[in-house]
Amino acid sequence: MSPGDASASSVSSVVEIFVLAVSLMIPASPANAQMGGVPAAGYKREAGAPASTMPAPLREIGFDQNINQHVPLDTELNDEAGRAVRLGDYFGSRPVVLAFVYFDCPMLCTQVLSAMTTALDMLSLDAGHDFDVVAVSFDPRETPPQAEDRKALTLERYHHTGGAAGWHFLTGNQPAIERLTRAAGFRYVWDEQTRQFAHPTGIIVLTPDGRLARYLFGIEYGPRDLRLAIVEASEGKVGSAVDSLLLYCYHYDPMTGRYGFLVLRALRVAGAATVLALGSFVLVMVRRERRSRLDGGIRSHVAPRPEGRRSGASA
Repeated sequence: MSPGDASASSVSSVVEIFVLAVSLMIPASPANAQMGGVPAAGYKREAGAPASTMPAPLREIGFDQNINQHVPLDTELNDEAGRAVRLGDYFGSRPVVLAFVYFDCPMLCTQVLSAMTTALDMLSLDAGHDFDVVAVSFDPRETPPQAEDRKALTLERYHHTGGAAGWHFLTGNQPAIERLTRAAGFRYVWDEQTRQFAHPTGIIVLTPDGRLARYLFGIEYGPRDLRLAIVEASEGKVGSAVDSLLLYCYHYDPMTGRYGFLVLRALRVAGAATVLALGSFVLVMVRRERRSRLDGGIRSHVAPRPEGRRSGASA
């Protein structure tokens, strides 16, 4: 392959990478988007019905998005092995994906953990290396053996090598739980009628220093949204150049807990990529033309040797 062909191939590769990046920026379907604080317990209020018709427990639950606020890292809890730990033991170097659940939950908490695990399993990022996962039970009656059982069941769905080191299932007493959930904006209540907890569904992504960064709502989490939240919370320490490009073209919407596509920014990126591709193409063509002229000039100045004369031959 000639140098000119190699340069042209490089330009083609740049264009292909750009097309791939644009295809990744196609927004996902918003059909499953849920508003912050909206309960996801299967209750659906009819259009036009007053809020007072919603069951009392459901009126009290939800997420208060305390973005950029710190959670109390000195909160004392117990891990799945029964050891006394502090929440801050899981912070410091990596972002943290935090889920408030209770391990004996018959429905929603299992779905939250299952959906979160499935989405994380689809990422090229690894738990324990790029981020940590912390699941905290908000039921003070639950014990470390229950946390250990739930961790084992959850990790059956996570297939990354060494992932167990990055997953932590914690329990605690009522004061510790209330302190942590209040700081994170997680509002839940005990429903005497059903003898269960009423709570919102969602997960939270925090920065390595314990600041609340992003809330993702519902019981389904798009791998793209979760990856962007982790990359953004890491402040550039995790992810690739493509992630940086996607974060420029996507914007977190706190009302939906998802990343929305920004058309204007995408057009700017497309315009810049087009200019870069055209400039590279012109540069390749100019260099090829100069090389052709130079090669032609050299050939024209080389005189052919006479056929019938040899050095040392007598007349």
